[in-house]
Amino acid sequence: MSEIILYHYPLSPFSEKVRLMLGYAGLEWQSVTVKEMPPRPSLETLAGGYRKVPVAQIGADVFCDTRTIAREIARLGNKPELALENNSEEIQAFVKETDLDIFLACLIASSSTKALVKLVKSTSVLTTLKFFKDRISMGRKAKVAPVGPREAKKKMHHHLGRMEGMLDTPYLFGEKPCIADFSAYHSLWYVRDVSEVDLAKRYPKVNAWMNRMHHFGHGKDHYLSEDAALDLAKSAEPRAISEPGSDDTLGTRVSVAPSDYGREPVVGKLVAASQHELVLQREHPRVGTVNVHFPRDGFTLRPGS
Repeated sequence: MSEIILYHYPLSPFSEKVRLMLGYAGLEWQSVTVKEMPPRPSLETLAGGYRKVPVAQIGADVFCDTRTIAREIARLGNKPELALENNSEEIQAFVKETDLDIFLACLIASSSTKALVKLVKSTSVLTTLKFFKDRISMGRKAKVAPVGPREAKKKMHHHLGRMEGMLDTPYLFGEKPCIADFSAYHSLWYVRDVSEVDLAKRYPKVNAWMNRMHHFGHGKDHYLSEDAALDLAKSAEPRAISEPGSDDTLGTRVSVAPSDYGREPVVGKLVAASQHELVLQREHPRVGTVNVHFPRDGFTLRPGS
């Protein structure tokens, strides 16, 4: 079994992106299911104020955002094509657009009663109401331009038409999948598999591609309790920093936060600021010392707490 622990919940699109990458990489992993919204005590212990899901853990190292998680899966599964920086500028641009603008458009355009019923069945009516209240509050604080349902639907179908034209090969950029395929998949998973929008008639190549992606599965997961995961962090030491970088704030107390939405900051000592990654060292009585990893792109670094 690999060392990776994934904190996720079933209807999280970005969690589905990571679960599918784990399947593609053929990894066994440990599964910690968390609530759809804060409070999430185990994640607050490990990652401070970071509120997005999924989060991954390997010993006393914590990985926030799917880009840092994908880099770890690429390393553990010997799949370099899953690390964004190992791909062409064209692929990187596609991923950046798809992970934010297209993702939000797909969620808005395909929201349906069927998706709502699935959320209620997986939680409760009260939790569903709290979930929507939480997401509305998060949206008000976001630095992402709001898109209405009509514009979102137009953007989603433009994206689907573009993908249909790209799929003369089995995958978006060639004969085998790369990070672009997984970044495109999770939004359309929500559209097709959660909201049950029929894509087959209008976009048959996209639908067939989704079936190929779905076939990778989720790998083999093993249940792990939140307390057991925290115990593993407590018994480990953060791994050595290989690329500390040369930022002026190295070794000082800083805050790091997403620059788009869910912008609650995480505070700690900056121990790395490389080209692709920011790493904060945090202390907590429950787990001791942990290193929390963030992507460099899409996150804001500020001196002081």
